[in-house]
Amino acid sequence: MTRLFKLLSFLPLWLLHGIGWILGWVAFLGSTTYRQRFVENADQAKLGRADWLPAVGAAGQLVSELPRLWFGRPVTVHWDGAEHIDAALVCGKGIVFLTPHLGCFEVTAQAYAARFGESGRPMTVLFRPPRQAWLRALVSSARIRPGLLTAPTSLAGVKQLIKALKQGQCVGLLPDQVPPSPQGVWAPFFGRDAYTMVLSARLAVQTGATVLLAWGQRLPWGRGYVIHVRPMAGELSADMQVAATQINTAMEALVRQSPGQYLWGYARYKHPRGDAPTVDGGLQP
Repeated sequence: MTRLFKLLSFLPLWLLHGIGWILGWVAFLGSTTYRQRFVENADQAKLGRADWLPAVGAAGQLVSELPRLWFGRPVTVHWDGAEHIDAALVCGKGIVFLTPHLGCFEVTAQAYAARFGESGRPMTVLFRPPRQAWLRALVSSARIRPGLLTAPTSLAGVKQLIKALKQGQCVGLLPDQVPPSPQGVWAPFFGRDAYTMVLSARLAVQTGATVLLAWGQRLPWGRGYVIHVRPMAGELSADMQVAATQINTAMEALVRQSPGQYLWGYARYKHPRGDAPTVDGGLQP
C-alpha cells in the first residue's frame, strides 16, 4: 500500500481531486446508511441542497489527496490570518489549534510545520491510530516531518500535549471528533446534542494557552489550499459543559463559512464508546 501511495503521489493535485470527487459520489450513491446520515446531518444544520451537495465529492477528495500530501511534492498554500499565530507565539504560552472536519485538515498541520514548526515551535497533533496494522504503519511514517509531531489518544499522548504547551509549543485537535466515554459531555451542535470532547478546553484552561481556530480550504482545480486562522471569541469557561458549548458554537461558525467542504457523513451524533480507558490524564480545569 505504501508503494501505491508513493506512486499516486506523482499525479497532479487536480487529477487526484478529480478521482476523489468520483469516489465521493460512488460512496454516497452506493451506501444507503452513509447517504442517510450525510443528508440528515446537513438537514440538522438547516442547509439547502445547493449548500451541502459539493461536500459529496469533497469527502472523496479528502482521501484521494493524501498520497500527494504524505509523499509528494509540497502543495501550494496561502495563508489567511497567519498574524494570529505570530502574535500567539510571541506570548510564549503555547497554542491549542482547533480544527473541525472541514476542508483538508491534514494540510493545516503540515502548513504550520513548514512555516513555523521548523524554527523551534513544533506542532503536536493528537490522533487516533488506525486499527489496521498496515494502515497504522503507513500513517505513522507519512506524518513524520520536521516541525510536526504526533500524540496517540492515550494517557501518554495527553501528557505529551501538556508538556508541549508548557514549553510554549502548539497542539492540534479535532474538537468535533466523538471521544470515548467518559471523556466528553453532551453539548448542542447545530441544535442537537452531540457528545463533545473536553480535552481541548482542559488543555487551554490549565496551561493558559491561546486558542486558535484553523482549517484548510481546498481550492478548485488543484490550485492548492488556503489556511484560515481565527482567534477564539472570548476565553473558554472553566466549566467544561459551558466550554464544550463554546467550542461547538465556534465550529458551527467555521462550517457555515464553507459547508460544501464539511464531512457531513461523519457520525457526529453517535453515542460514545464506553469501554475505552480515559485519556484526560486527570486534568483539572
